[in-house]
Amino acid sequence: MKPHSTHSPRQRTAVLGAVAVAGALAFAMTSAVPAGAAPRPPASLDYVALGDSYASAPGVPEQIDTACARSNSNYPHLVAERNRARLTDVTCSGATTADLALATDTAPAQYDALNRGTDLVTVSIGGNDIGFSAVLGRCATLGAGNPAGSPCRDDLTQGGDDQVERSIAATAPKISQVIAEVHRRAPRAEVVMVGYPSLFPDSGVGCTSLSVPFAAGDFPYLRDKTKSLNAMIARQAERGGATYVDTYKPTIGHDMCRPVGERWIESLAPETPAAPAHPNAQGEQAMAAAVNRALLRCGVVHRV
Repeated sequence: MKPHSTHSPRQRTAVLGAVAVAGALAFAMTSAVPAGAAPRPPASLDYVALGDSYASAPGVPEQIDTACARSNSNYPHLVAERNRARLTDVTCSGATTADLALATDTAPAQYDALNRGTDLVTVSIGGNDIGFSAVLGRCATLGAGNPAGSPCRDDLTQGGDDQVERSIAATAPKISQVIAEVHRRAPRAEVVMVGYPSLFPDSGVGCTSLSVPFAAGDFPYLRDKTKSLNAMIARQAERGGATYVDTYKPTIGHDMCRPVGERWIESLAPETPAAPAHPNAQGEQAMAAAVNRALLRCGVVHRV
């Protein structure tokens, strides 16, 4: 049943966008060898990718696992292709830290992909633990009624208690447990925690519209919460003996407010194949590049 709405058409569109993003948020690529070219040597790096939708890349062509909304052009496949690694990609849209240990009707637990022979593990996790998709949906709904204000920030920080910061703090020990469990199951692997990209303008200046229906004053708040989540993951990585990969800085200037072609994170009404408020193919490429740079720095791989 739908209650009678008093929203304007613009507001109704923004609310629908909020519903869409809340729902949508919840390779080993094969290349032909050119004639006359020497075949590539066999892969020597055993690579396992764990994580949520920012790693699985829902909507990005080509989708190879509909249950998990996984693309063969996600950053794990691109990293594996670049480094000629044997990839086991078990990333899954909607995954939380707890989900890494849970089997489903269609797939074993993500952790089960790990073993003592694993050389490299990348992990993108934490956003669903803090309920960031629900935050975006709520902010879009509130923004429709007060586009010039900061209704979402005001709602989420009532009484001086920042609900998102509280959720981030509560997620920190869960991230720590993930790192410890990965080390336990894959004791010789390099563990790489991959942060979240720049969804919103780093300047804090927004672009309130039907496709990005957040209030002007909420853009800096949402930017800051993204940075806070990343900072928490980075701290836990350092404490747990893992490598942290910053995908935020390399994606500044390519947030959902940018025009098509410059935008690596789609708006709530995607114009390039991807889920709302998620990386498109260019965004996944940027994340892969950041991971590859980190692997070179720590000596896991060498230039090929």
